[in-house]
Amino acid sequence: MNVLAGSISTRRVTTRQRECLRALVLAAVLMFASVRAIAGNDRDVDIRIHVEGDVVSVDASMLVAATPQEVWSVFVDFDHMAQFISNLKSSAVVARSGDTVTVAQAGEASYGPLKFAFESVRELRLMPVEKIRSHMISGNMKRFAGVTEFAAEGAGTRVTYHSEAVPDRWIPPLIGPRFIEQETREQLSEFRAEVLRRKLAQAAVDKADSLRQH
Repeated sequence: MNVLAGSISTRRVTTRQRECLRALVLAAVLMFASVRAIAGNDRDVDIRIHVEGDVVSVDASMLVAATPQEVWSVFVDFDHMAQFISNLKSSAVVARSGDTVTVAQAGEASYGPLKFAFESVRELRLMPVEKIRSHMISGNMKRFAGVTEFAAEGAGTRVTYHSEAVPDRWIPPLIGPRFIEQETREQLSEFRAEVLRRKLAQAAVDKADSLRQH
């Protein structure tokens, strides 16, 4: 009787585990599908480009369905940034002093037949979890300075970005602003997709740990 009861109990546990595993797999598929859908729907990323003389100003804003800390951790992950930002070929912290970091990056942006290889060394002042101030030390721009801010909004985080740059080359009056808008929109969308990917992956891990404990 006890042996039979033990056998039935084992089967019940196995069945429950299988059901939990199926539920986790389904949840993961749905969650990652949601990430791809949100990443692909980048029209809600508000971008404004203004060119005055040699100065190109960019203002951008987007809402991310994550906490400021979750968003911040992705925006300051400089050493892994080339893994989730498509126009970056390399990205690395080359110096750090307190909340100030120096980051070297290189990559290539494209818009139709227009391609633009870039490289920069920037100094960034980090004000967790609120703001990142950046200015270029060296690179293929005459001048660059930017600020990214993070603020809780409802159940998510509002990311706002402003930069002013003086390129080292002539910008075509029609194609140039569109090119800059596309690159800014794509980059911010990829940041958001990575935030959500990490958030959902962590949720899956937490759920699996909880199931194992029970």
